[in-house]
Amino acid sequence: MEHILANELHQYESKEIIGFYLAVEKELREGKGGQYLRLKLQDRSGQVTANVWKDAVKAAADFDAGDVVKIRAQVVNYKGQIQLSITQLRYADKSEYEISNYVTCSRFEPDFLAERFWAFVDKVENEYLNRLLHTIFDDKDFFTRFLEAPAAKSWHHNYRHGLIEHIIAVASLCEYASSLYPVSRDLMLAGALLHDVAKVIEYNAKIAIDFTDEGRLLGHLSMGDQMAVQAAAQIPGFPEDLLLNLRHLILSHHGEYEKASVRLPQTLEAVLLHHCDNLDAQAAGVSQLLAASPPDAIWSEYDKINNRYYRIVRI
Repeated sequence: MEHILANELHQYESKEIIGFYLAVEKELREGKGGQYLRLKLQDRSGQVTANVWKDAVKAAADFDAGDVVKIRAQVVNYKGQIQLSITQLRYADKSEYEISNYVTCSRFEPDFLAERFWAFVDKVENEYLNRLLHTIFDDKDFFTRFLEAPAAKSWHHNYRHGLIEHIIAVASLCEYASSLYPVSRDLMLAGALLHDVAKVIEYNAKIAIDFTDEGRLLGHLSMGDQMAVQAAAQIPGFPEDLLLNLRHLILSHHGEYEKASVRLPQTLEAVLLHHCDNLDAQAAGVSQLLAASPPDAIWSEYDKINNRYYRIVRI
């Protein structure tokens, strides 16, 4: 049986398909006819929403999020978006599939991303900031985990190598911003390279991305701050004011208390880093949503985070 990729399901509209997919999200919901099971299924090409309308509670008990399942489903077009209406579902044994077929990755090669990252490290001319970056990232085991890590559970860069891809983009934006405004370029770049570093610890390394206990209880802002403090302690004479400003960048980059920021941005560098970070996160999230739409779609799937649809522009 040939596998039908998630991003090719639109070619099978109104047809029945059988296949194996990774269940990355699983939620029992209340509908007009009782409970139904809402799933987000994934393979290496992307994700698709799926629903189990009949015997949803029983189906939900047979597998967990993070498991690969075998399904029989009807491919339907709901409000311009491809979804699966599942009629049969079961847990798939590991002998039935190759897990690499279900891992989504950055479109960029990891070697290329690593080269871009270290190029930004080399641009940080301040001796202390440069040494701090090397203190953290010269650890080969940590850098391997950093290179593999996703940037989020959902929304943006939620795939292997997503974290380093996001950080490179934020560093690029910060480098440009530092040419427009009276800020410390070295501090901006160091803040960009470190702002999400603790996401290596915040998320697990499993196929279906989820929070670790440390991630849920502490969060990557406070853990990233701790990493910066510990690294600076290994560098004799690290200036206290420089460390204070770097810590503020890490602790304030979410911008708002409502978005789990530890502090509000209170330096120009912090204001710019927050907006550069948010620009890349939002642009990448919307881009991923648009890319998942069928070729003839006019509107994207509904964005629950920002409470809107996006119109697809083709000019």
